[in-house]
Amino acid sequence: MNISHRSLPSPVSHFPHEDDHAHDDGSKTVFGFWIYLMSDCLIFSCLFATFGVLAGNTAGGPSGGELFDLPYVAVETLLLLISSFTFGLAVLNMHASRKNKVIVWLAITFLFGAGFIAMEVLEFVHLIAEGAGPSRSAFLSAYFTLVGTHGLHVTAGLLWLAVMMHQTFSFGLDEVVRRRVACLSLFWHFLDLIWICVFTFVYLRGVL
Repeated sequence: MNISHRSLPSPVSHFPHEDDHAHDDGSKTVFGFWIYLMSDCLIFSCLFATFGVLAGNTAGGPSGGELFDLPYVAVETLLLLISSFTFGLAVLNMHASRKNKVIVWLAITFLFGAGFIAMEVLEFVHLIAEGAGPSRSAFLSAYFTLVGTHGLHVTAGLLWLAVMMHQTFSFGLDEVVRRRVACLSLFWHFLDLIWICVFTFVYLRGVL
């Protein structure tokens, strides 16, 4: 029984998506990440709206003017804003293909972000020790939820920063690493923007 070699199926035909994957330029990843950021924006919008409604419901407890230490929070804000600047330097060096400088600036960004989280945790501990925990009033419940959610996002960003430092060191500045650093940059600057809103809407409005 003769079987023509031409009649045999090509093994490549069993994997129709391989070529598509090989030519993926990452646009779907970036688009999906933008969708995630928009959904996160909706979450924070709801939290801001909730805080705005409950800000005056202190249940006889302390108000923001009595609790918030504005100079302390200003230092927190400065740390996060500086981290945004240092991340920008990391991205500039990434475009210039300076691998070692990218790692250095990502590490510096990590330190400033970690300092911000440390100060926020100390602030929470101090408030709870003063009897102003989230269960004290609707105002404090909304405050801890809003600020704490932002803090969790920054913590996730710090973990992501650590992963990107490792990947940059291990794999260099290839296309995948560049795309991931760019997405993390969007995420980090988004968190800075949210914090500016928190500082203005929660702390300044509460104190002044």
